Amino acid sequence: EDDKVDFLVGSSSSGDTLAVLPLAEEYEKIMVVEPAVADSITGAEFNDYIFRTGRNSSQDAYAAAAAIANKGVKIATFAPDYSFGWDGVKAFKTAAEKLGAEIVLEEYADPAATDFTSNLQKVIDAKPDYLFVVWAGANSPWNQIADLKIQEKGIKISTGAPDIIALKFMNPLIGMEGFSVYYHTLPQNDVNQWLVEEHQKRFDEVPDLFTPGGMSAAISIVEALKKSQGDADGKKLIGIMEGMSFETPKGTMTFRKEDHQALQSMYSIRLEQQEGVDYPVPVLIRELSPEETAPPISN
Repeated sequence: EDDKVDFLVGSSSSGDTLAVLPLAEEYEKIMVVEPAVADSITGAEFNDYIFRTGRNSSQDAYAAAAAIANKGVKIATFAPDYSFGWDGVKAFKTAAEKLGAEIVLEEYADPAATDFTSNLQKVIDAKPDYLFVVWAGANSPWNQIADLKIQEKGIKISTGAPDIIALKFMNPLIGMEGFSVYYHTLPQNDVNQWLVEEHQKRFDEVPDLFTPGGMSAAISIVEALKKSQGDADGKKLIGIMEGMSFETPKGTMTFRKEDHQALQSMYSIRLEQQEGVDYPVPVLIRELSPEETAPPISN
């Protein structure tokens, strides 16, 4: 209101984003959501001014289920006790059950906790084939999963490959099969090649998990303004952005007309040790197409 902005972009927290969605509608300004993932953002809490370049929990879930879910497989889930975790587990459960798997336990932990012993003991007692973990934040459970020797008890771990800082704590998971939203070596296209080269040139490091999302959000705004000839009127932009396709570091994204969720590629990966790299590297098993990981329309 003070700065008379034309667009909102954000946020890193699903909880914060959900609180802001009604304001975008009230002020009739386009909000490009990146990287918050809760399904409800483009689901139950959706309004016409919301467009998301970030993937949602269901897209994560379809990618995750493709890696481990099959008929007769027993899976326990572990997640933080707030919208990110709830939506992630709900979406994964739907995707995994479609493939014939059985969810034998849904375990939620305080998102600020550092001791997950009691939670993980419940997982051990449930005796699943896999433990699927939905987590974000520095207080990750990987060390305790290793300390409790969960994998040695015959329970395989699967999760999304997160940012590089978090990957540094995942050495106990080398060999794990899961999914990735982005790692700089996974997408093979001109936009990603430009991003990797420019990022290394400017910052002397490779782009990390959230970098391509920021670029995708910016590209979507620029492409929309090109089509509107610079007119940032929210109502006009809704008509332009619905169904709009645009090129990103993850390939072609398309804002689905029904809920403004960007359909996008995801990656089935294995964590491998590579010489000269001090963390497990996500190596591509298979690129999952935007159509293959398209989430249910839930708004």
